[in-house]
Amino acid sequence: MIAVARDPADAGRANHRGDDDVDANRALDELTAGRLAPGVYQWRTPPAAGALGDAAWTERAGEAGWRGFHLDGRRASDSGEFLRLCGETFGFPEGVGTTWEALEGALTDLSWAPAEHGYMVLYESWSELAEDDQPAFRAVLDLFAGAVKRWRDTATPMTVLLSSVGVEVAGVPRLA
Repeated sequence: MIAVARDPADAGRANHRGDDDVDANRALDELTAGRLAPGVYQWRTPPAAGALGDAAWTERAGEAGWRGFHLDGRRASDSGEFLRLCGETFGFPEGVGTTWEALEGALTDLSWAPAEHGYMVLYESWSELAEDDQPAFRAVLDLFAGAVKRWRDTATPMTVLLSSVGVEVAGVPRLA
């Protein structure tokens, strides 16, 4: 069972500490500069109107030579939807990534999506899959961990950020 916890202090919080933005941005800078080890992290961003889908992080990652992928978890509440979302987001060739095994192979290949310094995946609204299909969410975490491990000692490491605002996954380290 995956422990997903909602922080009641974050629910409906109208104001947030300004340093939350600084911490999240600093963490992203540390990752793209190679001063933090690649991994699967919770990236705790402050709640803000219009924050979901904000693409500024992809621009910053791109400027640092990282290829960014944005998974919008609102579109995936079960394993089939998640696999389709990955196919669209990662731009897999036709028929690639349609099963868990195929997704694992695709995430450790990415030859069709070259990157200069690394790969960064932002998975927003992951709590929908975690709450609706825990086995699928566990599979996702395992696949991402395996892909990060595969890329870790290459010239193009992979980092996966689970964007969290008031929701956390037990056992996944917090980046900011």
